[in-house]
Amino acid sequence: MRSCARRCGRGSLPLGILLLLIPPFLLALQLLVVGPHLPRATAAGVEQEVAFSVISIEPDRNSRQRESQSRRPGLEEEEEQEEEEQVEVEDGERRELARAYEDENEMHSRQMGPRTLEVQPWAADEPSFTAELDRMITYISRPQLNCSRVLSPGQTQASQPPADSPRWLLCAEDWLLPAADRPCVAYSFSMDGLDTDFLKTVSGLGCEVHSFDPSSSSASGGHLGNSLASNHGDGGVVRQHKMWLEWRAPRKRRQKTRGSLGGVSQTLADIMASLGHHTVHFLYADLLSAEWRVFQNWIELGTLQSVHHLVAQVHLHWAGFEVGGANEEVLHYWFSVLQGLQASGLMLVHSSAGEGHSVLKQTVAKGHSSYILSWANTG
Repeated sequence: MRSCARRCGRGSLPLGILLLLIPPFLLALQLLVVGPHLPRATAAGVEQEVAFSVISIEPDRNSRQRESQSRRPGLEEEEEQEEEEQVEVEDGERRELARAYEDENEMHSRQMGPRTLEVQPWAADEPSFTAELDRMITYISRPQLNCSRVLSPGQTQASQPPADSPRWLLCAEDWLLPAADRPCVAYSFSMDGLDTDFLKTVSGLGCEVHSFDPSSSSASGGHLGNSLASNHGDGGVVRQHKMWLEWRAPRKRRQKTRGSLGGVSQTLADIMASLGHHTVHFLYADLLSAEWRVFQNWIELGTLQSVHHLVAQVHLHWAGFEVGGANEEVLHYWFSVLQGLQASGLMLVHSSAGEGHSVLKQTVAKGHSSYILSWANTG
């Protein structure tokens, strides 16, 4: 037994030493398992703060400025300034357009707003020039609103509808006319001078009148070139502007000041915003075959909420600017636009046929080459 004990003790550690090694081993094991989950400490014994990255999904106007600071030094400062100016211009345009769609004459009660032009079904089972033409001519030849009192061309006193058929009529029902204590605004877009009677009528009503003609070279009557300064409180005076209606919004504008858009062509909403008008009570437009695309712009932007009376000449002898397709497709598009005007609140008051019988370069017996249509907004 003694010899065995001596032999076994030679190759193993003493029991006392093993007992001393067990606590450090357990402590090291504990630190390995639990240590990563404990808060770390700095040399000063204070807990180290944990850094978080917060990503905001809210629109941040200053983000563009921060981005510009992090750009490479090679980028020009002019480009950064241009980007900041564009942000300010876009904000200003949104405010101006929003103000243009407000109506100071209780038009805010209307629920109609911007809408997509709805394409109407075909007049027949399949596309047909004859069917589309018949539907189109029938629609623009039949008034939808019967007015007991009207304003005739050149007249400022309402009367019963005349026996003959004048070029246009304004529905003079009390509920459709501007209140006597409210400002009256009238626009005319014409390059042929045939709006003289319209200007006489609205001037006689005491309206603030603005005439737009890009070909005008007249320097009288307060001609302002491309400037759109308003003449509030100057009723009856016709202000002339070398400007025209546009259906496409310019891609980029740098103008910031109200009253000067700086372009020859602008949308109706832009013109109204620049002049500070929320409502146009009377609007005359002979747009020389651009009317279909302009009408579509008004429908889709909701601009017609701010127009009470509209007198416009429509041209049928050709498709018009930026309108294409087969003849039956063009007629189909025209009819869809007219339906869009009605859906926006316009009701046909009067229709006057022009000369000629050419529709899309085809001679027709039932139709005319142009019509002057008078609407009243009942929406």
